Amino acid sequence: MKVAVYYNNKDIRIEERDVPRISSRELLVKVISSGICGSDVMEWYRIKKAPIVLGHEIAGVIEETGSEVTKFKKGDRVFVSHHVPCNTCRYCLAGQHSLCDTLRSTNFDPGGFSEYIRVPEINVDRGTFIIPDNVSFDEGSFIEPLACVLRGLRIASFKPGWNVLILGSGISGLLHIKALRALGAGLIIATDVQSRRLEYAKQYGADITLHAREASEDKLSNLTGGEPFDLVVTCAGVPEVVSQAFKLIGRGGTVLLFAPLAPGVEVPMPVFRLWRDQIKIVSTYAGAPVDIEEAIKLLRYKRIEVEDMITHRLPLTETAKGFKFVSEGKDSIKVIIKPSL
Repeated sequence: MKVAVYYNNKDIRIEERDVPRISSRELLVKVISSGICGSDVMEWYRIKKAPIVLGHEIAGVIEETGSEVTKFKKGDRVFVSHHVPCNTCRYCLAGQHSLCDTLRSTNFDPGGFSEYIRVPEINVDRGTFIIPDNVSFDEGSFIEPLACVLRGLRIASFKPGWNVLILGSGISGLLHIKALRALGAGLIIATDVQSRRLEYAKQYGADITLHAREASEDKLSNLTGGEPFDLVVTCAGVPEVVSQAFKLIGRGGTVLLFAPLAPGVEVPMPVFRLWRDQIKIVSTYAGAPVDIEEAIKLLRYKRIEVEDMITHRLPLTETAKGFKFVSEGKDSIKVIIKPSL
């Protein structure tokens, strides 16, 4: 089978490997759609594991089942989560599944940018989900990133009617806008440095959009009529965005740190203001099974539409082109690799 091997953002090689062999409790899945995540092009995050086959936003068809697998059958349309929790450690028992060591160490083999993946037993047990008939494979590739967004909003204790500021309108920011609109947010304002992304933000449900440099306290207060933000979400991994979030969040509000900064990067905190105005700061990583189930429901019942976010569909042989699109962030929103093309 063909796989796309990551060496760095500018060096993605198509290589040949044997189709993985499965054991009696595993699955072999044919990958139909595999989204390129923003984290896939974070070199500081990925380069230390190179060469590696990336890709974790997948949807596909079960090609083969192990002899002891009873939950699934050949031909089932499935989403497979690459990270799955143990469900027994202190973190899982406290509902903090994405802090689980097992979740942080599990994966499928080799990665979603390949024609087939082997699904280990633990992923079969708690990380494989049937895709509803009315959800396409391309839509299914959004299950993982949408679950990450939903977990963040859950951790932030989001409530309908909240005023929300999204800092950064790349794919994660835009997906937040769609989710917030579906879940009943009040006023949604989105920022970015690219006018094209701001156009998408408006199209996907933001009430107001503006260039990131214009997002001052006075400007935003005029736009909101003095209404504070209950939630500010950082969807761009730059220190200035985090600093901006601390300045712009309203009294009693919550800052959700969604996009990560590179290790070692530090941001000064206005501790007195955060203390005096009782600001909550929360962070999120990955998605738990409960968030995956909610993501599937929202897609199934068309509460969230994602097809209009797909700007490129590319064959596996053009994965390098897809990485270029995503890393440059100019002409793409969602890039999906289609190994069967």
